[in-house]
Amino acid sequence: MKKLFFVKILLLAAIATLIGCDVSEQADVVIKPTAALQTEMADTVYFNGKVITVNDKQPKATVVAVKDGKIIYVGDIRGSKPLTAATTKQVDLAGKTMVPGFVDAHGHVVNAGIQAASANLLPMPDGNVNNFKELVDTISAWKESEGGKTFIDNTGWLVGFGFDDSQLSEKLFPTVETLNAISNDKPVMIIHQSGHFGVFNQQALNKAGIDDCTKKIPGGVIRCKADGVTPSGVLEENAFFSALAIFEANVDDTYNLDLFSMGMQSFARFGYTTAQEGRAFAPTLEVAEAKANGMKLPIDVAVYVDYTSKDALKTSEYYSGSGYDGIAYTNGLRIAGLKLTLDGSPQGKTAWLSKPYFVPPVGQDASYLGYPAMTQEQVETEIMDAYAENRQVLAHCNGDAAIDRYLNAIEKAVEKHGLKDRRIVLIHGQTLRKDQIGRLKTLNIIPSLFPMHTFYWGEWHKTSVLGPERAAYISPTRDVLDAGLIFTSHHDAPVALPDSMRVLSSTVTRVTRSGEILGPDQRVTPYEGLKAITIWPAYQHYEEKQKGSIEVGKQADFVILSANPLTVDPLTIADIKVLKTINDDKVIFTYKEETPKVVGGDRDEHGCIGSAGYQWCASTSQCVRPWELAKTQNLSDVSTGSVAAFCDAKSL
Repeated sequence: MKKLFFVKILLLAAIATLIGCDVSEQADVVIKPTAALQTEMADTVYFNGKVITVNDKQPKATVVAVKDGKIIYVGDIRGSKPLTAATTKQVDLAGKTMVPGFVDAHGHVVNAGIQAASANLLPMPDGNVNNFKELVDTISAWKESEGGKTFIDNTGWLVGFGFDDSQLSEKLFPTVETLNAISNDKPVMIIHQSGHFGVFNQQALNKAGIDDCTKKIPGGVIRCKADGVTPSGVLEENAFFSALAIFEANVDDTYNLDLFSMGMQSFARFGYTTAQEGRAFAPTLEVAEAKANGMKLPIDVAVYVDYTSKDALKTSEYYSGSGYDGIAYTNGLRIAGLKLTLDGSPQGKTAWLSKPYFVPPVGQDASYLGYPAMTQEQVETEIMDAYAENRQVLAHCNGDAAIDRYLNAIEKAVEKHGLKDRRIVLIHGQTLRKDQIGRLKTLNIIPSLFPMHTFYWGEWHKTSVLGPERAAYISPTRDVLDAGLIFTSHHDAPVALPDSMRVLSSTVTRVTRSGEILGPDQRVTPYEGLKAITIWPAYQHYEEKQKGSIEVGKQADFVILSANPLTVDPLTIADIKVLKTINDDKVIFTYKEETPKVVGGDRDEHGCIGSAGYQWCASTSQCVRPWELAKTQNLSDVSTGSVAAFCDAKSL
C-alpha cells in the first residue's frame, strides 16, 4: 500500500509540474462581461457557476444568458439583470462547473447503439469480463434479461460487444466452440473492443456463408483451425465487416431506429451535443435519415459516408457540403463528407506498420507488419476525386505505413487542385512518426488522435504491439501542438465508451491501467485537452462559429460537471461526473446517482451470477443452475427441493 501511495504521489507531482502554470493562469483571469444584445430578454439565465468558456479572450464567467437557443450574454450577474424578465427561467448552477457542449471528433453513433443494447463484454473498469467463462456467463445472463430478449426478438442474433484478448486471462481470442456453448440454435456474434474483429458460432458462420478459411477476402482474413481449412470462428477486418452486414440486414427496421436513439443517448450521457457517425454504409445512412425525417434529433450528428456509398454525397438532401457556406443541419443531421479506412487496429495487430510488430500475432512470423485495407490506387483515386469535388475527407490510419499512403495520395491531389480550406482529417494516427508531423502541417491536415489508448492498451502496446519506444510515442499530442498544429481527441465509440472525462484524462495524464505514465513528454495541459474536445473538433467540422466555446452568438450547448477539470488533481479527472447535458438550451441528460448495474455484474461471494440463474452448490464446488443440475443428476423437479438437498447433503 505504501508503495502504491508513493507511486501516486510521484505521478501527481509530475503531472502537477506540467500543468501548474495553466491552472493558475486560468484562476487569475478577471471576468470581463461581453456586450449583450440589449434588445433581447433571456429565455434562460444560468448563474452562480464556474463557467469555463474555452474563449481565450474571456476565459471565465459566472453567468450565461440564452435566447432562442443562442447565447446572448456571458459575464457576471450584474450584466445579466437587464436581460432578466419575470418569464426568464433562472438556473442556479450552485457553484458547479459549466463548459461548452462536447464535440465528437470521431465516433460511430449507430454502433454505439448496438454496444448499448448488446451484452457488455468489456473488461474493468467499464465491464466485468476477464476470461472466457465470464464472457459466456455474461452473454447467458444478458439473453435472459428484458433488454436481451428485445434485442434477440428484433435481430434473431445473440450479440456481445467489447471483449479484449489483451485483457482476458487466456490472452487469446475465443473460438467457434466457445460460442457454441452459448447457443447451438441461434447465431452468436461477439465483437472485439477494437471493432475490427468478430467471433462467430457455427450458426452465425453458416448465416454468413463462411465454411472455408482459405477463401481470399481483400483487406480481410478468415482465421483457420489447426487443419488449415476449417474456420476458427474469428474474422478480421473486411471479412468481419462482410459478416456483420449479414447481421445488420436482419435487424428490424423499427429496432434500427431504436438502436440509433440508444447511440445518441450514450453520447449525450457523457456530455456530447454533437456526435459523429464516422463510417456510414448505405444501410446506416438510411437509418439516420429515417430518424431525422420529420423530427429533431436530440443532438447534432455529422455523418461521414464510406467511400463505397459515396453516391449519397450527390443524392442525399442531408449532404451539407464543405466550408462555411454549406454547413447546415436538417433536424440535427447532416452528411459532412467522405470516410476512407486504410488499415486496421493496432491492439488487434492488423494496423499496417513500416516496422514489424514487437510480438507477432499467432500464426505470423517476426516480419509481420499488418496489412492495408485499401490499395494505393484506390486511395489515390478517392482522394483525387474528393479534392476535385471540394469534399472533406476523414481517413482511418492507425499504422505509419497507412499514414504514408494517405499523405502520398494527398500530395498528388494538392499538386493538382491546391490546398484550399478542406479540413482533411487523419483519424487515429496512433503510430504517427515525428517526420510525418511536418507533412501534416504542409498539407493542412488535422490529426484527430486517440490518447485513450494510453489507458486502455498502454501496457499491451509496450509489451506486445509496438515495444517500449514506439509505445511511448503513440498519439504524440505535444509534438503536434509544438509543430503549430491543433489536434482533436476522440473515443471512437464503441471501441471505448464515449466517456468525455476519460478522453480528457488520458489526453492530459497518459496514465495506463497500471499507473504508469506512457510518454510523459507528450502530455498536454487540462486546458489544451479541453480544447481538443470542444473548440478544436468544432473547427474540424467547420463549426467553430457555432459551437465549441461559450460566446455570444453561439449555440446554447453546455455541459455541467461535478468538478472543475482545470483545478482538480489530474489523476481524478476521469472521476468527474457529467451532471447535465444541454443542447440548444434544452436538457437532454441528467445524471442519476443510481447507476444501472452491468448485466452479469451481480456476482456473489462464490462468483455466481444470480441474474443468470446461478447459485453455489457446495457438493460440486461450482456455480450451477438448479434446473440444469436436476437434469444432469436425474433429480426430481426443482420445486421439490431435491437440488438443495443434493448440494447440502453432499457437502456434509
